[in-house]
Amino acid sequence: MSKAASKSNKSVLSMDGVMRQPEQDQQISMNIAALFSSPAGKVTLEYLKSISINNVYGPDVSSDTLRHVEGQRYIVGVLEQRAKQGHAIKAGQSNKKVDKK
Repeated sequence: MSKAASKSNKSVLSMDGVMRQPEQDQQISMNIAALFSSPAGKVTLEYLKSISINNVYGPDVSSDTLRHVEGQRYIVGVLEQRAKQGHAIKAGQSNKKVDKK
């Protein structure tokens, strides 16, 4: 196998914990950035944050509910980070780490 072929087959561990080709991983981020850049997408992301990340539970929350909510928060967090990464790729900063703020 040539160096070019082996280089193109090199997978990376993406921010969501899945091994993918770098090009595929970047495309996912760019697609999510495009989706959540529209007015409807921005409103949708804010809605998702309101029912997950921004929702606070008291000390009486059950373990099952807490696990469920943390899963929701994880997914919304991944979407936000993917959108940031997609914007960075589009701006020509694809090799830089995405700021998690």
